[in-house]
Formats: sequence, C-alpha cells, structure tokens
Amino acid sequence: MAEKKTILTYTGLKALENELEDLKVVRRKEVAVKIREAREQGDLSENAEYDAAKDEQRDIETRIEEIEKLLKNVEVVDEDEVDLDKISVGCTVVLYDNEFEEEVEYRIVGSTEANSLAGKISNESPLGTALLGKAVGDEVTVETQFGVAEYKVLKIERSI
Repeated sequence: MAEKKTILTYTGLKALENELEDLKVVRRKEVAVKIREAREQGDLSENAEYDAAKDEQRDIETRIEEIEKLLKNVEVVDEDEVDLDKISVGCTVVLYDNEFEEEVEYRIVGSTEANSLAGKISNESPLGTALLGKAVGDEVTVETQFGVAEYKVLKIERSI
C-alpha cells in the first residue's frame, strides 16, 4: 500500500527542515551532555536526571524519525502558482460566517501545518475539505462537531 502524500507549503517544508536540523545538530548534543553529566553522578538506578535525559533523548529520536518519514513522501505546493479562481492548498480565503455575521480569514495548508489559532486550517479538516474547489461567491455548508456552519466565499488570495 502506498503511503499517503504529505502536502506542505514551501514555508511548512522549510519549518520542518529547520526543526530536523535543530534536533539533529543542537538538541542531540545537548541531551548527550545531560546524559554524560548524569552518569558522572554515580548510581543510575536512582538518578532522576539520567532518567529525564534518556526520556528526552527518546522523544528527540522519535520526532526525528517522524519528520524524516514525512519528508520522504512530501508534495510541496508552490504558493506562487496557486490558481486563485478556486480554493486550494496554499491560498488564503476570506469567508463570511453567516452565523456570527462576520468575516473570517483562513490559510489552507496541509494537515501537518494546521494551526487553527494561527488561522491555518488543514485541507483534510471538515471546513478545509468543504472549501476545496470553491470559487468567490460560492456558499459552503459544513457539518462540524458543534452543528452546521454556513459560509460565503468572499475572496481568494495568495498566502504571504
């Protein structure tokens, strides 16, 4: 079975590459120093610093493995080439929220970049899925965990 492609914007790709570099170059060295210092304290069976450092080392290695797996099967969306006639990954949309009678703005990104507090929604989320392929003026109805939400697409822009 083929693995699912990881969709990333160029910004998301650079962020993951930077995180991987930091984990491999900086964090690995830091935790190695912590482990060495904890070993020098003697009895490892009752050494909380040693246990904490080993746990941190495991977490770092797990995250490195996760990022490397994501990057092996990545599809990068070039935000400069995004078609602004319809909503797709890599664009920013301005919607009119019918329930709250206000405009909201979201950036459509791949699932690994999603951060609703920063206005980045996944193309795989209920709203992201409903928005894909829509054009300015289209009405969108989304079934959410809180009920049905209705939006009107006001603007489609390039993400900055």
